[in-house]
Amino acid sequence: MMLVPLFDKLIWIPIINSSWIFPIVIVTFVILLIILLMVIRNFYYWLSPNLRLFIRRVYFFPSDLYSKRMRKKNQLIPPKGLIFIGGGDFKTIGSMYLNRFIELGKLKPDHRVLDIGCGIGRIAIPLTTYLNSYGSYEGFDIVKIGIDWCQKKITPKFPNFRFKYISLRNKLYTSENENLARNFIFPYKDQDFDFIILTSVFTHMLPEDMENYLKEIYRVLKPNGKCYVTFFLLNNTSKIAMVNNDELNFTHIHGYFRTHKKQLKEANVAYEESYLINNYLKTAHFEVDKIFYGYWSGRSREKTLDFQDSIILSKKVNTRQNQIVNPIE
Repeated sequence: MMLVPLFDKLIWIPIINSSWIFPIVIVTFVILLIILLMVIRNFYYWLSPNLRLFIRRVYFFPSDLYSKRMRKKNQLIPPKGLIFIGGGDFKTIGSMYLNRFIELGKLKPDHRVLDIGCGIGRIAIPLTTYLNSYGSYEGFDIVKIGIDWCQKKITPKFPNFRFKYISLRNKLYTSENENLARNFIFPYKDQDFDFIILTSVFTHMLPEDMENYLKEIYRVLKPNGKCYVTFFLLNNTSKIAMVNNDELNFTHIHGYFRTHKKQLKEANVAYEESYLINNYLKTAHFEVDKIFYGYWSGRSREKTLDFQDSIILSKKVNTRQNQIVNPIE
């Protein structure tokens, strides 16, 4: 008589347990996938810039081949294998930035624009639909493959859009030259531009390089000109939020700035907000018009503007003497 309930238990135990098998398998798979991606990402940063780009071209070759056949003849979109800038939809993000430059930075169709770290045309392409014949665009970048594509695909159709390759060293993007950004003089005359753009540039720059770029930006920007620049800003809110952010938490502290990767500091760089404003931006005589915080640290996407933090700067002018304030040497 005792065998019946025992038999019943033996039958029901595996049946009950089997209902948990699928969720357990799924959770285990997700955990292993996350670990694998973290290992691959860390290994990816150990590779040379050229090898990383080669792997990307191989990975996207099938989709690029298909897109080339399906794409409209005059459509200005680079192959995914050549895109070395951030993720997301290339065309959508470019259009998004254009709208922000117009609405928040007061960009005008007749402005002369400088795009620092122009990449492979993500900002330039939508600007071709906005700048008129009185406006013009200059872009430079340290990655030659992006400049080559822009010079071949954009400039012939839009002669007022020009691109320059600048040979500078940055461990994330280039490793074959010794020219340092901290010594670089922009190849443009004083007070040349109405609007200057830096998206995802200072997020990959160490302090001495950034300081020189700020000095040069001030020099080539017209009085009352605007600069739209993105950062990773460290303040009380972002520091608390990023504790639970496994992807981007800036655990390597170097005084007033932090890095995400120990072996490759330029991979991602974050700056203490108050120190940045008081010791870099204001010292370079910029007015901070507005700060729009991003969701990189874990802030709510609904309450933020973009992934990175965005700052709109103005070139300060001495109104009493009607003279431009010179940067501190």
